[in-house]
Amino acid sequence: MEKIRISKLMAERGLCSRREADAYIERGWVRVDGAVVSELGSKAWPDQKITLDKQAQRRQTARVTILLNKPVGYVSGQAEQGYRPAITLISAATRYRVDKSPLRFEPGHLRGLAPAGRLDIDSQGLLVLTQDGRIARQLINEDSEIEKEYLVRVQGKIAGNGLAMLNHGLSLDGKPLRPAHVSWQNEDQLRFILQEGKKRQIRRMCEQVGLKVIGLKRVRMGRIVLGDLPPGQWRYLKDGERFL
Repeated sequence: MEKIRISKLMAERGLCSRREADAYIERGWVRVDGAVVSELGSKAWPDQKITLDKQAQRRQTARVTILLNKPVGYVSGQAEQGYRPAITLISAATRYRVDKSPLRFEPGHLRGLAPAGRLDIDSQGLLVLTQDGRIARQLINEDSEIEKEYLVRVQGKIAGNGLAMLNHGLSLDGKPLRPAHVSWQNEDQLRFILQEGKKRQIRRMCEQVGLKVIGLKRVRMGRIVLGDLPPGQWRYLKDGERFL
């Protein structure tokens, strides 16, 4: 057994992101078996206890997570090719009027806000943007087990074993995909439930079985559903709401 960087251990345990861990270590807000650690790059044994001081816990509590119904035509992250990023939709005026969160919108809630699981420009639906590295890791880490559910409108004639292949048996970029749950909702709409999110994954999967995607909407991430959130509007993730 070898010692591991404390920041990596903290991220693996879901305490925070590695970047946040380094910031907390620099400030002396991290303890290993009760002893303060303040030197970047410090290591610990995998079975040692790591805790955050109250200052770090307060900073995490103050971080917001926003649920946006992203319309088609917006990119999830940075602006590109003249298209606006989804974060530009977030303002006091576009907040969903029935949002029950006690938080008041302020410009600081946009600082460091980043998408945790992207939707491409031609897709719509639930987009999670967060300041909290713990939530980002939970949603987009390679070993994430959080389900993402999509309604997908298609054209074309599916291959004879196409539905079975969509559920399990396809590969992308030379790597086999995890098993999925794919079913017909009606004659031109499929429901996809995935636990991974490769670039344009659903569109590329459908192409392999003879289908063309003409509409894609994400309706759920883990326990969080899009519900009746209108396109282009957003709400805060409330205390007590969890993805897992």
